[in-house]
Amino acid sequence: MKKVSILLVMFVSIFSVILCGCGKKENNVIRLSEVTHSIFYAPLYVAENMGYFDEVGLEIELTNAGGSDTVMSSLISNSADIGLMGPESVVYVRNNGMTNAPIIFAQLTACDGSFLVGRTDEGDSFSWENLRGKHIIAGRKGGMPAMTLQYILEQHGLKPGAELGEDVDTIFDTSIAFNLTASSFIAGTGDYVTMFDPTASQCEVDGTGYIVAALGDEVSDVPYTCFVATSDYLENNSEKLNKFMTALKKGYDYLMQATDSEIVSALKPSFSTTEDNLIIASVRNYIRIGAYASDFVLKESSWNNLLDIIDNAGELKSRVDWNEAVNTSFASNV
Repeated sequence: MKKVSILLVMFVSIFSVILCGCGKKENNVIRLSEVTHSIFYAPLYVAENMGYFDEVGLEIELTNAGGSDTVMSSLISNSADIGLMGPESVVYVRNNGMTNAPIIFAQLTACDGSFLVGRTDEGDSFSWENLRGKHIIAGRKGGMPAMTLQYILEQHGLKPGAELGEDVDTIFDTSIAFNLTASSFIAGTGDYVTMFDPTASQCEVDGTGYIVAALGDEVSDVPYTCFVATSDYLENNSEKLNKFMTALKKGYDYLMQATDSEIVSALKPSFSTTEDNLIIASVRNYIRIGAYASDFVLKESSWNNLLDIIDNAGELKSRVDWNEAVNTSFASNV
């Protein structure tokens, strides 16, 4: 009987240690769902690969959702803690009457990070007028890439639509899923497409397409990609989120002053199949257009610019108040 008691005590002790260990790991884990995998989000990957999340005691479990709508679904279903997505999704769920809707707590990118890719190298001869009568693969209807492109086209006097006609100057194709737009263009669909780097730069190397314009040069000061979480998660994980922001800021600071070789070292683990020169070119392209937000705080003026673009696309039911959709406390700390 004494042996049984001793064994029971030992079992309970070992089991308790295992549970404590698991709980400790769980407390340090952040399940992060990203809209896509792109060098457009380089500060996040630098923070991971340079060990900045480890330094603050966090473990990031990163998954690629392949679209902002899917990221939002992951947050709502509690299969992700944080979403990196287009902020338009926050507008949509609030417009649809969702109570306790997810909240933006930081922005990562400050302008459109996509590049317009055509089938020929137009060089200095490029004009937005060149898109008249052409077929453009625009991305998902209601997504930021498509809505920003529509805004730019209309600013240049071009009316996009499903078919060319008296009131339509360019074919604006939103029938192709976001994660399939590049492959569809390479396969022969359309005359132009928007792509993020390094995909756009890879097309130039392969001769399957040529960058003719950066959309970020046309539309700036827009919170293009943001970190989002539920209000419950923000309330119950303030220490963890402050650590997250600290590590992210170190990733951004490192990237802004890194040499070409340091850029490759910091990003190669996240883009192992991408050639070094493409990694460098992509980062330099994004730094040039001011893509990486130097201030993670989403300002009210930037939010209003976003709403204007959504409204222009006919996707806005009502304007969402900045104070309701954005929490700046965590970003302000860094």
